[in-house]
Amino acid sequence: MFRIPNIITLVNLFSGCLALLFLFQKDLTAVLFCLGVCLLADFLDGFAARLLKSYSEMGKELDSLADMVSFGLLPGFMMFYMLQGGDFSTITLPGAAGFIVTLFAALRLAKFNIDTRQSDSFLGMPTPSATLFIAGLLLIYRSHPESILFMWQSLLAIGLAISILMVSDLPMFSLKFKGYSWKGNEIRYIFLIFALAMFLLLKDYSLSVVIAAYTVYSLVKYLLKK
Repeated sequence: MFRIPNIITLVNLFSGCLALLFLFQKDLTAVLFCLGVCLLADFLDGFAARLLKSYSEMGKELDSLADMVSFGLLPGFMMFYMLQGGDFSTITLPGAAGFIVTLFAALRLAKFNIDTRQSDSFLGMPTPSATLFIAGLLLIYRSHPESILFMWQSLLAIGLAISILMVSDLPMFSLKFKGYSWKGNEIRYIFLIFALAMFLLLKDYSLSVVIAAYTVYSLVKYLLKK
């Protein structure tokens, strides 16, 4: 039960819970820090399981439960926060509709657990990627809440698009490296270099731009193959 990979997964879950609390307090910097811990733990639990050869069905289920909070409930509340204009004192219909992201994240995680085709790559947008995109919107919202991007119609359209992408069969490459050599990891290294450049150049806009580029690349590649 208390294997190292499972403990790391629990760190992911705990950080997701903290991120929600900080969101209620409107401390967006702390929210993003906790999300970073969630992402790191989500990567390290699988890495530790492979390194220690410590695979288990319990670990697989625990990982999905943790992801449901960090990459399902949290992005839903982020959407709620933006749709409500940061107001948690009331509930509006558009605000509640933001939880469509949470509902489809649950469908995505359940689908992933029974889909044997997704061992080395993904079919549909992974929940961490969807969460990063929404977190990127939150960063932009912090400095430009009046932007047309944050009209409820725009936000719900974005939420719906992300939701559909999560349960689609669009092939999307995984960032899990097959060793450290260039061969076989070309797209992963190129993507990481691109992401770093965007972070340096675009700052608050970088997260959403990087995930959007990841999605567009996957979509174009898929269409060209067809």
